[in-house]
Amino acid sequence: MSLVEVTDLTVEFGSLRAVDGLSFRLAEGAALGLVGESGSGKSTVASALLGLHRGTGARVTGSIRVAGTDVRQASDDDLRRLRGGRAAMVFQDPLSSLDPYYAIGDQIAEVYRVHTRASRRAARARAVEVLDRVGIPDAVRRSRSRPHEFSGGMRQRALIAMALACEPDLLIADEPTTALDVTVQAQILDLLHTLRAETGMGLLLVTHDVGVAAESVDEVLVMRHGKAVEHGAAAAVLAEPREEYTRELLSAVPRVDAPRVERSASTDEVAIEAVGLRRRFGRGKGKFAAVDDVSLTVRRGETLGIVGESGSGKTTLGRMLVGLLEPTAGEVRHGGITRAGVDPAVQMVFQDPVSSLNPRRSVGESIADPLRARGSDEQRIRERVRELLERVGLDPAQYDRYPHEFSGGQRQRVGIARALAAEPRVIVCDEPVSALDVTTQAQVVALLAELQRELGLALVFIAHDLAVVRQVSDRVAVMRRGRIVEYGRTDEVYESPRDPYTKQLLAAVPALDPAVAAERRTARRELTAA
Repeated sequence: MSLVEVTDLTVEFGSLRAVDGLSFRLAEGAALGLVGESGSGKSTVASALLGLHRGTGARVTGSIRVAGTDVRQASDDDLRRLRGGRAAMVFQDPLSSLDPYYAIGDQIAEVYRVHTRASRRAARARAVEVLDRVGIPDAVRRSRSRPHEFSGGMRQRALIAMALACEPDLLIADEPTTALDVTVQAQILDLLHTLRAETGMGLLLVTHDVGVAAESVDEVLVMRHGKAVEHGAAAAVLAEPREEYTRELLSAVPRVDAPRVERSASTDEVAIEAVGLRRRFGRGKGKFAAVDDVSLTVRRGETLGIVGESGSGKTTLGRMLVGLLEPTAGEVRHGGITRAGVDPAVQMVFQDPVSSLNPRRSVGESIADPLRARGSDEQRIRERVRELLERVGLDPAQYDRYPHEFSGGQRQRVGIARALAAEPRVIVCDEPVSALDVTTQAQVVALLAELQRELGLALVFIAHDLAVVRQVSDRVAVMRRGRIVEYGRTDEVYESPRDPYTKQLLAAVPALDPAVAAERRTARRELTAA
């Protein structure tokens, strides 16, 4: 029997057709991955399954049946019973789905009471039970914590716990691991697999990461421009895709097992150097070292990759290299000279271009800021900004457009153009592609490599994605709890890691082969049990 039946689904927002005649089925207890680039219609489909477009002005046609409910014909009361009861959804950003003012346990208990009419005591007990089930340690105590007191991975576990509270037949997970580092991502994917095995629930996984799909689902449906491009067993589609678009999507996926192509662009000239850097935060007993005695060098034309889990100190180190944070101890040297504060020679490209670009100013004006700081005349500034826009692959005529008018990849190109405006020797890239789909990610990485070759830039590439770091880096520093635990040439670190933590990170990287993914999952489970 089918848990989900979608026939000729079309969703239109005004003149935009986001989903175009899509049909698929999901059997009870099965797992289907919707895979595609940003804008392919994946999340629109997921929302349509729960009738979330009702009242938004979207035009939805076709047939949608979920757990026996005709979603398009259902009353509002029927939809409320479906949502959270028979079918539940886990979103990409748990912070936007959790109320910051209420304890996690209270929020889960409220969902349970709404659907079951249970007493407050029973609902609280159920909240603790599902928190424990998803691996939250000391669930009784942590159920009283608020969302900001949880890490990103724990917040995602809490959201999954909320979804499980009423024992749904279907779990819809919309990009549930995008913002998580590789080890936490592996834990969440392992958790979803275990929950499926224990409860028999069906899973619809929405993701732009083909590796995540390989880890988690039985079937894959590849989407592009709102249509199904390819649909079949995950092993078959990922091993021998029939469609050209699917092959292109797979070829864009960075591989942790692919050796890096050596380059000869780097020189012996040291562009930036960190010597004994420390940075402490907090006071009294709460004081801790985010970065603790870190030393490294980056040469002109070289890329140094910095990897580690969230909280390892990567971003703090990057901000000290740029001069946005003052070290508690140690020093940063440019060309052998100790520097303090912000220096135009070292620029930064941030993880989220939306938050680093002023929404009230055109992208051209944002790029122009470093030029104005140097005292250039307005005509020359505008000419230079247009040159930079063209250099990063954007239309110079887009000078007067605003950030919201650009895609994520285009906004990141704007961020790169702004960094180039200061004519730097070093660019520190802090998770520059973590929020992008694989094809856009590949384009941004290729752009950085091209700029590096032409301008002789030194790059510091901070990321939690080990596959991307292997692709772009000449040398790699692995950070844990503020310290560098392994440091060396990229292929040496990846092929013969010495530190147990590096081995743990590499073991958590998603595999494109479902059989290999299953073996790794078993190995992680055995390691945890030991």
